[in-house]
Amino acid sequence: MHAQRILCLAGIFLSLLLAASVAAQQAANAPLPDIRQLMTEAHEHQKQLEKVRENYTFSTSQVLEELDSSGHVTKTETREWEAFFVNGHQIARLVKKDGKPLDGDDLQKETERVTKAVEKAEKPEKPEPEEKKEDKDISLRRILEMADVRNPRRENYQGRPTIVFDFVGRKELKEHGINEDLSKKLQGTVWVDETDRQIARLEAAFDDNFRIAGGLVVNVQKGSKFRFDQAPINGEVWLPTGAEITIDMRVLLVKGVRQHITQREYDFKRFKVETQQLKDAKVVAEKKP
Repeated sequence: MHAQRILCLAGIFLSLLLAASVAAQQAANAPLPDIRQLMTEAHEHQKQLEKVRENYTFSTSQVLEELDSSGHVTKTETREWEAFFVNGHQIARLVKKDGKPLDGDDLQKETERVTKAVEKAEKPEKPEPEEKKEDKDISLRRILEMADVRNPRRENYQGRPTIVFDFVGRKELKEHGINEDLSKKLQGTVWVDETDRQIARLEAAFDDNFRIAGGLVVNVQKGSKFRFDQAPINGEVWLPTGAEITIDMRVLLVKGVRQHITQREYDFKRFKVETQQLKDAKVVAEKKP
């Protein structure tokens, strides 16, 4: 009798395993979504989460390395911030520099800066058409709309089903704004979470020099690159979890900037942010019932 029960349970387990395998195979063979529609959905989902993000704060640590012309590190600085959101704007308060907490004049200046940033974010902005706004602001969705999308595929990323695709800027594109110009100079790969329609990872590099005002203001050199990561937090919101930037540029035709920056976001907490606290640029933990 005992042996029969074991055989019965084994049969059930095998049946479930087979069903799961078939379901996984069917999901893998499902048609890939239209990539441009996918990015539109990711953009809309990100906007929908703006209010939820305002209930969260997190810490950011950054290591900034100054590089010489050969790529060798000449100086290293570390910084730590506390970050939160106000009306869709991310605000970060510097709390440590090179491992030492801010104090004295540095602390006062940072408090004044953050308080002004909060007050500015609290003021309602005059509604502006989305297309007009994106003409002035850098928008990943707009950049990708004007790039060639290649090699769409499915991958399992961080244990979640993900749509992955490569993009390459179109050199023949006529420039009408910063997004068009950036699109021509960038190439990279995007990972989009298939369930939540959120960008989980982005890698991009400049395959040509990128100039602002003909290079009079900024000239970003070919080979500069960046990476950005996001992840779901508490099953209700996607927040940044890390970034890496290698930049080689010249500012105002004079100052050369060569840096390698690594950044990590951690210690995510759900907070209740109140008006008085915002004026003081502070947040407190939400009390548990």
